[in-house]
Amino acid sequence: MVPRGKVLLVMMPALNEAATIVDVIARIPRKIEGIARVEVLVVDDGSEDDTARLAREAGATVISHGHNRGVGTAIQTGLDYATRQGVDLAVNMDSDGQFDPAHIVSLIQPVLRGEAEMATASRFADPALWPTMPFTKKLGNRGMSWLISYLAGHRYADVSCGFRAYSREAMLRLVLTGSFTYTQESFLVLAQKGLRIREVPLRVRGVREHGQSRIASNLLRYALRTSSIIFGSIRDYRPGALFNPAAAVLMVLSLCFATFFFWYRIHAGQFTPHIWSGFVAAFLFGLGVMVFALGQVALMVARLRQIQERQLYILRKLEQVEVFGRQAEMVEVPDKEVVATGVPRVTPLPSPPPSPSA
Repeated sequence: MVPRGKVLLVMMPALNEAATIVDVIARIPRKIEGIARVEVLVVDDGSEDDTARLAREAGATVISHGHNRGVGTAIQTGLDYATRQGVDLAVNMDSDGQFDPAHIVSLIQPVLRGEAEMATASRFADPALWPTMPFTKKLGNRGMSWLISYLAGHRYADVSCGFRAYSREAMLRLVLTGSFTYTQESFLVLAQKGLRIREVPLRVRGVREHGQSRIASNLLRYALRTSSIIFGSIRDYRPGALFNPAAAVLMVLSLCFATFFFWYRIHAGQFTPHIWSGFVAAFLFGLGVMVFALGQVALMVARLRQIQERQLYILRKLEQVEVFGRQAEMVEVPDKEVVATGVPRVTPLPSPPPSPSA
């Protein structure tokens, strides 16, 4: 049997990107050393223009959500499609022309060489490549990178760039729950599971040429919704890092108020006029106990989630084994139409002619 060459899938979430989608698809490199075939998938996230039609005419497979469900959901749709097709690597990039498709060759190298399970373009790792962008956005990126680096236990310069490459193992293990975005959550999920993440310094356009970013157009909205996703990731994967410090702070405050309460009672010989400190101490102590108990419940739920994700990982692996077996027996026929299941049609190989009788 001829060895199966590596397949690269380029995933592109798109929302009303008719002005740029054709040019971006055309500039995606089709001949890459170490890659036998490059496929393009456009996830149309409820576009109201000709994005889906133009992408299909440009040669991409298109999956349409029908209505806007968020870029995080669009990326999960692409990852689900990639695992069902059994591709070896996947790259996600925006459809607005912010990223240079020629950089895909550099981006996938750490994954191809087996040095990382996820490679992400970094706009700030090399000062010579810093993009031109508003100061508030640059400050927000710096602050988010510091927070995610602290939670992930490794220093990263850029955790918000949407130009990334994934190995098959990363695709099988990555489960995203946030619909608004996915960039920070994927760092936390993969880091918690012990997968290697590598930053690749690349030059990225800091300001869109057409339209406005649907993610970072409103910084306050972006900060609030991103914070909720990060909070959810910490709660789901590292609840002890969230609940235990909070419970400890409440207990220390309770002890401080209780100490003042009894110190005043000993020296003044009465509880009044500072009896309030005793009530505050009791309230903080009870609140601390409640937060600690909630942390233990969250820890049990997190362990159940780990078991469920392990089961999902095994199911995905079995599904890929089935896909590879089917590919070994059949010849794939390209189908660029929207397919509800996301699985291309296949045609069996013709049966060999009967051997001549003796």
